[in-house]
Amino acid sequence: MSIRHEVIAGGGLGLIAHEYGTPTGPAVLLVHGFTQSHLCWAAQYESDALAHCRIVAIDIRGHGDSDKPLEPENYSDGQLWADDIEATITELHMDTPVIAGWSYGGFIINDYLQRYGDAKLGGINYVAGAAVLNANFDHLGPGFLSNAGAMTDPDLETQIGGIRSFLRDCYQIQPSQDDFEIAVAYNMMVPPAVRAALASRQLNFEDAMASVTVPTLVTIGMHDTVVLPSMGDYILDHVPGAQASRYAEAGHVPFAEVPDRFNAELAALVAAVNA
Repeated sequence: MSIRHEVIAGGGLGLIAHEYGTPTGPAVLLVHGFTQSHLCWAAQYESDALAHCRIVAIDIRGHGDSDKPLEPENYSDGQLWADDIEATITELHMDTPVIAGWSYGGFIINDYLQRYGDAKLGGINYVAGAAVLNANFDHLGPGFLSNAGAMTDPDLETQIGGIRSFLRDCYQIQPSQDDFEIAVAYNMMVPPAVRAALASRQLNFEDAMASVTVPTLVTIGMHDTVVLPSMGDYILDHVPGAQASRYAEAGHVPFAEVPDRFNAELAALVAAVNA
């Protein structure tokens, strides 16, 4: 069971955060990716390896249980995304959390770094994280690009097909049928207009990444066709002292495909910054 929190986030939007683990433990903030929800982190918040941590998993704006305004200006302004993280850390009294951002969560971490820096963070884990978005879709692969049109289509049947295809492309090690059905369900909670607004941003965070001073781990699935492994190399080139963890067997979801290894590495990062 989790403790459910409502955070008044950027622009007054209601953001829902779910808290797990040990209330007095070291803080971990989990930020999911494009069209997902906090439920994607089940292998972490149910893990014995991380049970000593205070884990907070948010539903990002437009997703899961959080507010879902349809106007694109609610998603185009990086200040709003940064304020979402700042509000979560502040309102929930999180003490120097390790922040782990999966996929689009990498953009959100960088939105935060660009506007607030890393003074309130203990460490960073980019998890198959995205860090640049431009007209050429550099470092993004067919797992995203071939499905984006269907996922943002207003036709329900088309959306469902796009989501199912996208989720299959996310995994090199496929999930159980139960887990796949749960993922389809929470992915379908995101309105197509929200998905389109997220995908339309143009983002460059090189200066923000260059200013990072906290320990940083870059988790890379070597079979990732959504956010290509080259994106991880891009982050490593721009974040001083960042360390790589490459998963030879995994795709875009290493934390669910190889959870024992991922949880041990995240726990080690938490231990190092709280030593």
